[in-house]
Amino acid sequence: MTEEKLGLNKLGFNDIKPIYRNLSIERLIEESLLNGEVVMGMNGATIVDTGAYTGRSPNDKFFVEESSSVNNLWWGPVNHPVDEAIFDELYAKIIDYYNNASTKTYIFDGFAGADLDNRLPLRVIAKRAWQAHFCHNMFICPTQDELVDFAPEFTIINASDVKDEFFLEHGLNSETFVIFNLKKKIAIIGGTEYGGEMKKGIFSVLHYYLPLKGILSMHCSANVDENDENSALFFGLSGTGKTTLSTDPNRPLIGDDEHGWSDNGIFNFEGGCYAKTINLKAEDEPDIYNAIRHGAMLENVMYDENRVIDFTDSTKTENTRVSYPLEHIDNSLFAQGKASIAGHPKTIIFLTCDAYGILPPVSKLTTEQAMYQFISGYTAKVAGTERGVTEPTATFSPCYGGPFLTLHPLRYAELLKEKIDIHDVKVYLVNTGWSGGSAQSGAKRISIKNTRAMIAAILDGSIENSEFDIDPVFGLSIPLSLNGVESTVLNPRESWEDKNLYDDNAIKLAELFIDNFKTYGADVKYLENAGPNPVNV
Repeated sequence: MTEEKLGLNKLGFNDIKPIYRNLSIERLIEESLLNGEVVMGMNGATIVDTGAYTGRSPNDKFFVEESSSVNNLWWGPVNHPVDEAIFDELYAKIIDYYNNASTKTYIFDGFAGADLDNRLPLRVIAKRAWQAHFCHNMFICPTQDELVDFAPEFTIINASDVKDEFFLEHGLNSETFVIFNLKKKIAIIGGTEYGGEMKKGIFSVLHYYLPLKGILSMHCSANVDENDENSALFFGLSGTGKTTLSTDPNRPLIGDDEHGWSDNGIFNFEGGCYAKTINLKAEDEPDIYNAIRHGAMLENVMYDENRVIDFTDSTKTENTRVSYPLEHIDNSLFAQGKASIAGHPKTIIFLTCDAYGILPPVSKLTTEQAMYQFISGYTAKVAGTERGVTEPTATFSPCYGGPFLTLHPLRYAELLKEKIDIHDVKVYLVNTGWSGGSAQSGAKRISIKNTRAMIAAILDGSIENSEFDIDPVFGLSIPLSLNGVESTVLNPRESWEDKNLYDDNAIKLAELFIDNFKTYGADVKYLENAGPNPVNV
């Protein structure tokens, strides 16, 4: 297929043959092996080493400062501005690289978004077959009929080998660059091979375009009941149990990472999953473990001469990953031959892992509290990985997906409120962290048995039959009893032996919430009363 036929000449490509477009998984694996890009691993999955970059490079992500988006973008530590002239210079360098390279060019054409009315037709151009394989796993593959007149609305040009030697003059942070031009609807990648830059890059694009159309873009997992009804959304940062708790043998999975919420209902952005594999065990995460088979691709895992993988080995990185298509998850809508969509959710669950041991295991939120918690995006990690650190570490990530937001968090929170009010959605906060003390005190983490019972009570609606008490500091509604849950754990203060120590730590956590919320400026000030009030102790 020629550059002209694909419209590549309009992008500046004029001699990039041979071009391989939308190869089958079998051909992509074959090409990756022939090119020496991967090795064959367990159960027929391929293994790739992404080089120096084993994760996203957020400091190297930029948006072109141009008229169509300059007043919409949330400029700051997540979205760095770059002059259009610098983009044009690096773009020309990438085009020149492609036009003069003798290697093969791989193209993936497909979609982000299972909702036919709101999907994004996208194109990824790459020099590595495994990167095309990654896109084949992670995005939604088109039918042959859809390929005939396919017209991408956003294009990523991946040039891992190209570096910016003049990054200091350009005001960039390194030789690596990931730059989005929303006016031209093009992103360029140079200096990094990490596959997640393509996946998360498209999410950043969707987090820009969709909310401007009144569609809420969300970093969350989602499932539905066996009748394809009563859908639920699970928000949470790493370590909170988002993937584990949304993977339910009685509730088919819609998706595990990114979704949209339109007037039609909710829809998955992806055609696959991108799961962490560090310390992966078949008995703990059977769905992920069993998904590692022909068609899946492992990243940066350590293995011996017989390709036996040691999932506990973090020598290369803690961020070892596997990408696989949704069809590898037997209990998913996609594997059942259905589109990854559902009606409007009845339930939203915010997950946190509170290592301070302060927040209740389960609580019900008002709409304003939901907005406050959504903007806050709180969890607290267990300290101890660094010498001398003895306290839990609070983490706040707006909308539970801060690195991918392109608009101010309030834009997403206001859309969330609108959807909650229109569709009468119940919102709950579930703490999967510690009870009876902090993580460093010797207290125990809330049992998965209790947490699953809480989730079950939320999803079947029986939690609404409970009487509720109001937490004096955080204002959260705490159920007094739930079927299958030990009543002693429901009220966090009562689970602490030293009540005064609990009060002291509750004040400290409340102040962390308040300080963090101030960073979002005067626009969110009207929601402050929905947050904690330490003077109530």
